[in-house]
Amino acid sequence: MADEKKPLLIKRYASRRLYNTETSDYVTLEDIAGFIRDGREVQIVDLKSGDDLTRQYLLQIIAEHESRGENVLPVNVLSDLVRTYSNQTGSMVPQFLQMSFDMLRDGQSKMVENMAKANPIPTMPGFEALQAQQEAFLKAMTGGLAGVWSGPEREETKATGAADEEEEDLDVIKKQLSELQDKLTKMSK
Repeated sequence: MADEKKPLLIKRYASRRLYNTETSDYVTLEDIAGFIRDGREVQIVDLKSGDDLTRQYLLQIIAEHESRGENVLPVNVLSDLVRTYSNQTGSMVPQFLQMSFDMLRDGQSKMVENMAKANPIPTMPGFEALQAQQEAFLKAMTGGLAGVWSGPEREETKATGAADEEEEDLDVIKKQLSELQDKLTKMSK
């Protein structure tokens, strides 16, 4: 697996094509945007001169998203950025933006962490067994269609030998349903 700490090196050829050095294939700007969204650092260099072109290409990615109507930056913010290039306060703006994004990223991480703490159910003992029972119950109620909704995890559990446990759970649930139905029949008489 690639070293996640080291930036993904993209080389730009004279033909302006971008080459991913990890996978040995050509990539597009959208591919590079995807790498960044996935948390990878990217460095784009000109093959011939060795110049770092990362900033230029990142700005191009932003410009393309903005031109497609994916407006993230309000016009007044863009105007302020243009103004900073023409006056002395421009030297403080990059640090301010970096600190702002760091705070935003930290705040998002803490929010996700706090949400996990606020919902302790997944960490409770027996939660996985409860999930397995729910899945088996859905399977029993839907005539086997529950696998369609449960997705790839279900195939993985079958591959690991958990299919036998699933059948046992299903039998237990069927028995419980039968007992409940008998009780309901007796109560209605």
